[in-house]
Amino acid sequence: MMVKFKHIILLICLAGCFAACKKDVSIDDSYDPTPQFKADTAAISAFVKNNNIPATKDASGIFYQIIAPGSGNVSYLTSTVITADYEGRLLNGTIFDSTKGTPASFKLGNVILGWQFGIQKIQKGGKIRLIIPSYFAYGTQSPSSLVPANSILDFTITLTDVQ
Repeated sequence: MMVKFKHIILLICLAGCFAACKKDVSIDDSYDPTPQFKADTAAISAFVKNNNIPATKDASGIFYQIIAPGSGNVSYLTSTVITADYEGRLLNGTIFDSTKGTPASFKLGNVILGWQFGIQKIQKGGKIRLIIPSYFAYGTQSPSSLVPANSILDFTITLTDVQ
């Protein structure tokens, strides 16, 4: 009788452990990012035109302006550590992030995809402006109260070091 009681208690504990591991994250497999991407691209095109920004649209869909190319011949990997001084804005001009003159370091593979694509266009000492569709930024997620979901991001980045 005592053995059955121990087995029942063990099963209850196991069930509790598995229940505690359940994630409340629902994944919507039906989400199609294409309409948002098209809307972002149209908004960026209008923004670039209205503000006379000499930006180029690359094959991925990000818009960029190389302000200074920098120098070197780094072949970037996801493990490449970049150090950058940057300011991130929404298209309405709201600054949501800035290093304020104190460069920060990141592994290239740990930053948003828009940065991963754009940083490779410059070398150490280079400066670039990236206008990134939400798909290559935070998408449907809101990383903070300052950045709503589906936000287009506008970064000015100076690459101070590459390792």
